[in-house]
Order: sequence, then C-alpha cells, then structure tokens
Amino acid sequence: MDKTERLYDVLGEMLYVVAMADGVIQAEERQALKKFLSNHAYKGEIEGSFYYEEKNNHNIDEVYKKVLDCCHSHGPSPIYVEFVEAMKTIANAVDGIDEKEEKYIQSFSANLLARFQRDAEKLMRRDDE
Repeated sequence: MDKTERLYDVLGEMLYVVAMADGVIQAEERQALKKFLSNHAYKGEIEGSFYYEEKNNHNIDEVYKKVLDCCHSHGPSPIYVEFVEAMKTIANAVDGIDEKEEKYIQSFSANLLARFQRDAEKLMRRDDE
C-alpha cells in the first residue's frame, strides 16, 4: 500500500469515528458514505477500512488516535481537506452535525494544524542556526 492509499484507508477509519460518534451508524450515514464513494478513485480503501472498523466494533477514541498518528507520520497533505469535507458529509446525513460529531471534526483539523505548525517552527529554528 503506497502513502496515498494508506491516507485514504485512514479516511475510512475517520469516517467510521464520525458516524459512530453518536453511538450508532445510521442508515442515512451509510447512504451518504455510499454516495460519497460512488465514483471515488480510492473507494476500496475507504470502504474497506470503514467496514472493518464497524465489523470489529472498535473503540472510536482508539481509532481516532490511530488516524491522527498516521496523519502526523504522513505530514501535511491537501487530502486532509477532503477528509474534513467527507466527515461533514457523513455527519450532516442525519439532522445536521451534532455536538459529538463536531468535536471529532474540529479536533482533527485543529490537531493537525497545530502539529504541522510546530513542525514548521522547528524547521525554521533549525534554518536560523
């Protein structure tokens, strides 16, 4: 699996986290996922990891941490914009984005931004030395 495939695999895991944030994956969320994936180049990776996490009923906080670890290791990527859009699509599928879903969406964005800013600052300090 190359780096891009791994990122999309992780996207499926993150979508599982958002869908399960309220305790259950609802039919509307499944439909939203299906629609999102209908013509996606990485449908297999996203779908496979989403359903793997669901089948094994993994703890969403643990999955979320695994997602962040992978994204931190990967570094900055324009694909993260798609992550956030996809999370919002799934979260909006049933009565809009609820508080728990919003927590994961906002945390994901804020966490990566803070991490990459720290990394950039470290690089700039090294360049100044």
